[in-house]
Amino acid sequence: MHIALNGWFWDQPWVGSGQYLHNLLAHLSALDADIALTLVLPDHVRAPEGVPANVNVAHGKTRFGGNLGKVWFEQRGYPAAVQQLGADIAHVPYWGTPLSTKPARLVVSVLDLIPLVLPEYRGGFRAKLYTSLVAAGAGGAAHIITLSEASKRDIVAQLDIPAERVTVTYLGFDDRYHPKLGQDHDEAIREKYGLPDEYALYLGSFDIRKNVHNLLLAWTYAGPTLGEQIPLVLAGRQPTAWKRPLFPNLHEYARQLDVERYLIWLNGVDEADKPALYRMASVFIFPSRYEGFGLPVLEAMASGTPVVAGNLSSIPEIVEDAAYLVDPNDARTLGAAILAVIVQEDLQNHLANAGRGQATRFSWRKTAQQTLDVYRQVMEE
Repeated sequence: MHIALNGWFWDQPWVGSGQYLHNLLAHLSALDADIALTLVLPDHVRAPEGVPANVNVAHGKTRFGGNLGKVWFEQRGYPAAVQQLGADIAHVPYWGTPLSTKPARLVVSVLDLIPLVLPEYRGGFRAKLYTSLVAAGAGGAAHIITLSEASKRDIVAQLDIPAERVTVTYLGFDDRYHPKLGQDHDEAIREKYGLPDEYALYLGSFDIRKNVHNLLLAWTYAGPTLGEQIPLVLAGRQPTAWKRPLFPNLHEYARQLDVERYLIWLNGVDEADKPALYRMASVFIFPSRYEGFGLPVLEAMASGTPVVAGNLSSIPEIVEDAAYLVDPNDARTLGAAILAVIVQEDLQNHLANAGRGQATRFSWRKTAQQTLDVYRQVMEE
């Protein structure tokens, strides 16, 4: 069985689709299975790094730059490469579905349905046209993979796809996320980023669905009690321009709320340093309104860090009772939860232990094995 994976996000490992592709391919290639794997890259990625030795590399044409080049690769370049390879299965590991990959059977990983579920993400005419295009392609796929039961329900409802054609494969976490492994480097990383002995952590992006603006509002309740000794660290790649509605100006909002003195902003964190940031935090906070899975929550739990998170979309099924879940839109309740976890040592220890136990249910090897099972199911149909 020959599987050709769309590699558009291979050179973007810092985004969710890139992380998923890298980890899925690495663990598929490590399975003891009679499969051949080819990573089909856009032609501007000529010398890819980190491709497993037993994975072949091919290229598909883009012809144009920017978003138009991406669409061309998805609809023309990638399908042409799949046909030339004679692959049995074409797997697009993100929601960028081609209308056809015949004769190969099409498998699509729909990581989330943000443009359909959240109105502010629907964009203008071109964005809506693209969403319609990939939605039509998903309807013609042999099988859909998604990352949570919450996302499966959205797919069935929004795309009108029968539930039996959708399989949930939860994500995993890297072994680097551990309460003790790598501790020897923690103090060097603390110094590198100027972190205090204690801090609360948010790590992620800053678009509106992540609800960081409400976390800042929650800090008007938590900040005066915790003071500058236990600040909120906001880590992640910040946009080059804060533009509403997707990127409200959080720095300006923090000034309006008068909580700046309680905050530390880290504009981007090296991937290698993320485990230490989680591990050293007193609490990890994830107030997102919508997630396809919520990988940062799993990484924090695996690192032994207690988690306060929103009780919406996929998060409750990922954490079960191993995190402090609250309405992420209720700033007062969110602030109270943060204070409770930091101040109450027994609660902090309970959540840390429960989180580590819950994290053991997830692994990238399991993700890869379940994905292989989908391939085999499709080939038997």
